[in-house]
This record gives sequence, structure tokens and C-alpha cells, in this order.
Amino acid sequence: MGFGGISIWSLLVILGIVILLFGTKKLRNIGADLGGAIKSFKKSVKDEEVSNAEKDKNDGQVIEGKVEEKSDKVS
Repeated sequence: MGFGGISIWSLLVILGIVILLFGTKKLRNIGADLGGAIKSFKKSVKDEEVSNAEKDKNDGQVIEGKVEEKSDKVS
């Protein structure tokens, strides 16, 4: 008994049929594309976390200086 009532032999037959239908080259390309997409997603999530951490760090800063009003009036 394998995964949820599916035996190992059934899984091997399904795998054989998939390989016959798509071929190993197509399956390799699909795997590479899927791996690249997952890698890109992880990088985006990591960059977003770093960006949020920097934003939170900068929220506590007080900027000091003189504020001058700009006048549009012509003298």
C-alpha cells in the first residue's frame, strides 16, 4: 500500500505513460522552467522582506532642520 491506496506499481505505470506522452526533453524543460520560477519567487519574497525591514528601520528616524515657506508672490 502506497500513497492513499495507490501502490508503487501504479505510480510507476503513470510515470511511464507521462514519459511516453511528453518525452524526457519536454519534461526536463518543464522542470527547469518550474525551478526558475520558484527561484525567482523566493528571491522576490526575500527582497521584499529586506525592503520592509529597511523601511521599518527608517520609520523611527527624526529629521531635523529648518523649514522655510516658499512664497509665490512677486515683489
